[in-house]
This record gives sequence, C-alpha cells and structure tokens, in this order.
Amino acid sequence: MEMHPNNWQGWSFFFYLCMCGAICESFHYSVPEEKKSGSLVANVLKDLKMDVKELSARRAQLVSEGTKQYFQLDPHTGNVILKDRIDLEAFFGQKDPCILVSEIVLENPLQVHRIEVEIEDVNDNSPQFSKKEFLFEIPEHMPTNTRFPLEKAKDADRGENAVQNYTLSPNDHFRLDVQSHSDGTKFSELVLEKQLDREEETRLFLTLLAVDGGIPQRTGTAQIIIEVIDSNDNAPHFDQNVYKVKIMESSEPGSHVAKVEAHDRDIGSNAEITYSFSQVPDDVQRLFKLNKFTGELTVADEVDYEINRVYDVNIKAADGGGLTDYCKVIVEVEDRNDNAPVMTLTSVTSPLPEDSPPDTVVALFRVTDRDSGDNGRTACTTEANLPFVLKATVTNYFQLVTHRALDRETVSEYNVTITATDWGSPRLTSRRVINIQISDVNDNAPVFQKSTFEMHLWENNIPGLLIGLVQAKDTDMEQNAKVTYSVLPGKVSDQPVSSYVSINSETGNLYAIRSLDYEQIKDFQVTVRAVDHGSPPLSSEAIVRVVVMDENDNAPFILYPLQNGTSPSNDLVPRGAEAGYLVTKVVAVDRDSGQNSWLSYELLKATEPGLFSVGAQNGEVKTMRPINKRDTFKQKLIIGVRDNGHPPQSTSATLSILLVDGFSDPYMKMVDIPKDEVVEGEDRTLTLYLVICLAAISFIFLISVVVFVAIKIQKRRKFLESSALNFPLGPNFPENCGDADAGSLSRAHNYEVCLAGGSLNSEFRFLRPFFPVFSVEPAQSQGAQRISPGSQEVLSHGAENQHVCQVTV
Repeated sequence: MEMHPNNWQGWSFFFYLCMCGAICESFHYSVPEEKKSGSLVANVLKDLKMDVKELSARRAQLVSEGTKQYFQLDPHTGNVILKDRIDLEAFFGQKDPCILVSEIVLENPLQVHRIEVEIEDVNDNSPQFSKKEFLFEIPEHMPTNTRFPLEKAKDADRGENAVQNYTLSPNDHFRLDVQSHSDGTKFSELVLEKQLDREEETRLFLTLLAVDGGIPQRTGTAQIIIEVIDSNDNAPHFDQNVYKVKIMESSEPGSHVAKVEAHDRDIGSNAEITYSFSQVPDDVQRLFKLNKFTGELTVADEVDYEINRVYDVNIKAADGGGLTDYCKVIVEVEDRNDNAPVMTLTSVTSPLPEDSPPDTVVALFRVTDRDSGDNGRTACTTEANLPFVLKATVTNYFQLVTHRALDRETVSEYNVTITATDWGSPRLTSRRVINIQISDVNDNAPVFQKSTFEMHLWENNIPGLLIGLVQAKDTDMEQNAKVTYSVLPGKVSDQPVSSYVSINSETGNLYAIRSLDYEQIKDFQVTVRAVDHGSPPLSSEAIVRVVVMDENDNAPFILYPLQNGTSPSNDLVPRGAEAGYLVTKVVAVDRDSGQNSWLSYELLKATEPGLFSVGAQNGEVKTMRPINKRDTFKQKLIIGVRDNGHPPQSTSATLSILLVDGFSDPYMKMVDIPKDEVVEGEDRTLTLYLVICLAAISFIFLISVVVFVAIKIQKRRKFLESSALNFPLGPNFPENCGDADAGSLSRAHNYEVCLAGGSLNSEFRFLRPFFPVFSVEPAQSQGAQRISPGSQEVLSHGAENQHVCQVTV
C-alpha cells in the first residue's frame, strides 16, 4: 500500500519525538546544604556519554525548573557548579524530599536530560520551643496516668538532624512519654504518676529538654510550670480527639474552618468551658482564629497552598474549675489556580541574519506553573501575521522558528509576544515579549556630524589634555557600525601633526600631546578619518581646526625707566612747578594679547603721598599740587603696572625725583642738600604740637562732662529738698538759697554749656553772673521773683538750642 506524503511526514515526526524521549535520561546527584558558591556538584560527561568537545558543540545549557538558576554548567569541563549557597530550611521549609530539578538542554539534535540534585541536610539548627515557659494548671485530685500533650520542639533540620528525643528533669510526680507519629516525628506527653497535693506543694518547675540526632548534637530547653489548683470532679471532654477538615487556599479572612465542642458533667462555673490554642506555632496563631466561647475555628490571614499544605492545630478546653481536655484539628489546604504560568527563556538568536532559511530556531523557552493538576497544565500561543511560528517539543519546551523569508529593509526588528495560559478555572495567563533584531550588510559609510570642526585649547595646556570629540555615525549594525578613528599624516609648523595631537581610535576623543604656546602658534588643522569594520570597510574624513587661546602667562615688562639693577636715573623737577606738571612717563608692554595685554598704572608708594599722581592708562607721572619749600629734596616713587588678565600679573618700577631750583647744570649733577635745611626736624616739631593740642582738648572735654554730671546731681537733690518745704521755685531760676543763720547771701555765677543739635563739636559759653542774686524768703512772705535781663538772655538763647545746661560755681 502506498503511503501519502503528509502521513509519512507525520509518522516521521512521531518517531522523532519517541526517539527523543528514549534518549532523554534522568541523573541524580546530591550536595550538602550551606556549601560555598562555586563548589562542584557533579561532572555530567560520564553520564551523558560524550566528551567536552561534543558538549560545547551542541550548545549545552543547564536550565533550572524555577526562574532562578542555582546551578551552572561549565561546557568546557562538564562540571555542574553551585552558583549560590543554599539554605535548605529557608528554601524548602518542611518539604521533603529536598530536590532541585534542572535540565541539560542539548541542541542539534534537541535532547533534554533531567538532573535531580538532592540537597542534603546538615545539623546547623538547634531545637527550639515557641516559648521559654509553658504553664499547666492541674487540679490536685487529677487521676494518675493522666496525659498532658507537650508542644513539639521545632528543628529546621530534618531526618536524623531533627528532634530525636525529649527528656524531663527528675521529679516525684511526672514522667515523660516520648512517642512517634506515623511520619517518624517525635512528640512527648507529660504523664502524672503521683497525685498532686496542693497543701504540700502549690507549684512545680520542670525542665523539658529536646535533643536532635545530629553530630555534634544540639539541644533546646523549655521550662514547664505546674500550677496545682483545687479539685474539680469532672474534666471537659471533646466529642472526638482529632478533627480533619479541608479548606481552599486564599480563603477570605473570617471563613469557617471547623467547630470543636467539649462537654463537662459538672454544673456552675466548673462547667463553663473556654477554648484556646495549646502549644501551637506562631504561624498557626497568625493564620487561624479561635472563638474562646463557641470553639469555632476561622481563617485569620491568607492561606497559601504552596507554602504549607497541612496545619496541626491543638485546642484546649478548660472548665471553670481548671480541668482541661485537648483535641487536634488537622487542616488540609486544597490548591486553587492562583499562580500564573512562568516562562523561562533558554536561548535567543538575536540579531538574526535576514537571509536565514525557514525553520531556523530563533528562541527556545520553557513554561512552568506552580499549581497542581489542571491548574498546572499550560498552552502557548503567539501573534498572527509574523514570520515566526511556535513548535512544541518535549517536557513543556517550545521553539520559536521562522516560516518565511526576512527583509531588514522592510522591518529591522520584531517584538514577538508569547502568551502562556493554564487550564485552571479561572484561567490565568502570562506574557513575555522577545525582541529579535535583524542583521544587515555593510552598505553605509560612517558620516561625521559636519565636515569641519573647530575646537579651542588654552595655551600652556597639560600634555594629554582632551581637546574635543569627533564622532561619526554609521547606520549599519554591530561590526559594520563599529568605527575606528585615525589622524592622517600632515605638517604643523614644519613638524609632523602626530607630535601635536593624537586621537582615541574607539571614542574619537582628540588629545593634545604637547604644551602649546599662543605666542608661537595660534591655530592649526588636522584631518581625521573614520573607518568602519565591515567587509569591505568604508570610510570618510573631516577637518578639525584647533584654535589656541591666549592665557595671562606673561607679566608686564617695564621699558622705561629700565629696572636692570643699576642705580636708577634721577628725574629733575623745578621747585616752581605747578600742579599738573609732567615729570616723566612709565612705559611698559605685555607679550599677551587681548585684555591680557591691557595695562593699568597705579602709585604704590611715595615719599610725599599727595605730591605726585600716575595716569591709570598712560603711566604719566604728574604733580598734584605746587611744590613748596617744605617738600623733601629727594623723592622716591614706586609705580605698579598690572594687566587685565585672570588672574592678573603685575610688576613695579622705582622712580627717583630730585626737586631743584633750576636746570643750570647741563649734566644734571647731583645737588647736595643744604646743611641748614632741617626739614625732618620741623616735621617732628609740628607733629608734637598737634599731639599736645589734641590731648589738651580731650582733657578739657572730660572735665566739663564730669562737672556737668555733678551739678545735675546737686540740683536734683536741692530741688527735692525745696519741694519738701513748699518753696516756690521757677524752672529757669538758679537754685541758690541764702543762709539765714549766716546772715549773708551766697553769690552764684552761672555758666551755660550749649550742645548744638546735629553738631559733632561741643560749644562752651561763659556768661556773666546773674545779678541781683535772689534769696529765698520765708514761707509767710510771698515776694515776687524777678528775672534779670541776663537770665532772659540765657533763656532765649536756650530756646534756640536743643540742650541747655546751667552750671553754678
């Protein structure tokens, strides 16, 4: 029978998949936890039955089942190396066995080998109880052999490294019964062997010790406090010792879990039962809430199936008399579709040559889902109208392959969106965008931003200083767009251009090789060539003009008068010279240019500061006033010359000027100073007179101030005394009273001290005494007081001034 071509292709593909499945094998390795990163896990060459060359040629890759890679495959040696330190307890929790699944993906042909690395536990955790102390309230007539369940000690380790035994400190009333669950975990119960007597002992302290089986052995302790209470005949009793319930993960807070119920045959307060958690871990108390009166267990926080699938909840029922009973609620968590599929990209071929044939593998990826059952089954789709299609391979691997020709001139890149959907209810999806670049041929030459560049460089630069950046862009890709720069040979001031500048072949940064001097070279040109790395290479050129900028690196130079260290020449000025007489001119130059060469002159020091001046712009030395006989015969000037650069440079010149009566000597012989001219002596005498006058004026002023203050105090005192005697006293009268007992009148001389308002100087005026002098009449006589013309004059004068003070002497 003849087979149809399509059927033959289908059967071929089926046989290919079957052979792939037959070839794929699983390898099992183990590594202890807490091993350092970079440690060797295993060598897969022997198991794969191939050498290193074939392993590298088939592009072997190690892909972890999750999104994080914990192992890496060295294709040159075949070693599987640990990438990060693994903490078994933090990563797996209570999950057992602790296996990390990875896959070795081989291409050409495609093969997938499953690698299972079991993480072996080490004894790095000690047993721990949730609390340091546990309180039990036990009636004194509790029957013997009554059992009290104790909380299991938590040990993050597992197997032999987990808790293996419990011991109790020696006592007369209790013993410890250690048993094993069906899963092999140990638990202990406190058994009452001798009845308690509250009258003998009200409280007992026991020490519970949890021991693991690791090497070295680790222990954890907790204290058990037995509180002995008075008797209560009947203890509460649960309907059943174990309750088994199931809840959906992600149940809303407040959702019902189970309801436990205990009965007590007593009546009254001894029959009032309250429910509470008994020795439960912290995560159980966080996830569940127990109604202390009804015994209803509800959800308190979000429950996650992927974190823990079973919870053991121990509940205690206590009556009003202190009797208790215990039960256990086993809560099983059912999975729901709350995890979206996760796509792990294994390899991507990008950029992709535009002449790639159909069925070229572009990308290889894997899709996983943490949920179980149909919630973990996935399917993948991609967009339509793209030159790519998806092909499913083995064990949830998919290939993105080409199915028609590519054209970079039409589309230079593709963003392919892969959508993964699970089979749960409701269905969850995840998307991933794969960017695929299409490569090109070398058909574009590098292009500079402009054909001519102008760059500026300060003179006196540091060798190796960056001048500027010359860049050319190439619209091609990768090597076709990689540009290399070079400086073409040339001459600058009869020297090769390579001795002045160099260029970074990769970045296009232009550097100065030597320090340049603006006074020697002001600008020069170089030609830069840009060449790409295509085949054949293409190039272009640009001209760079480097302009050297001037710096203020030259100080002004004095041309006249010469400052060569010899005795300076003397300039003669007649003593009859008037103000503005031109004595000489200071001439200076600066090698710099622009504002760096603008010079200004100033007089720094002079024998007679007010006699000469210097022109700020032209350096002309002129007299500021007529010369008199007191001026010193020999004058010395120091002229400063400063340019306008930043920072400015300066220099100074010293001038010697002789004041003479005439110019009779043609050779300007040095004129001796007359012996009878003692100018310095006169200057010293004048200064002494000025100091004496200033001291005298200051002393008189201080005396006046002291007298003024004393008189004011005296007048104030007399005024208070006269007010007490009810003597009429005018405001402008001098306070002088005759002495009745002495039989004579005191004569008062009034002096007026006037301080003019707004003036800095004090003015003292001395007036004649006021006559006649009025005496104070007795209280019975009411004589009219008269004011003399002198007093009126004083009053009128006082009104004109801001402050008038009368001083009585």
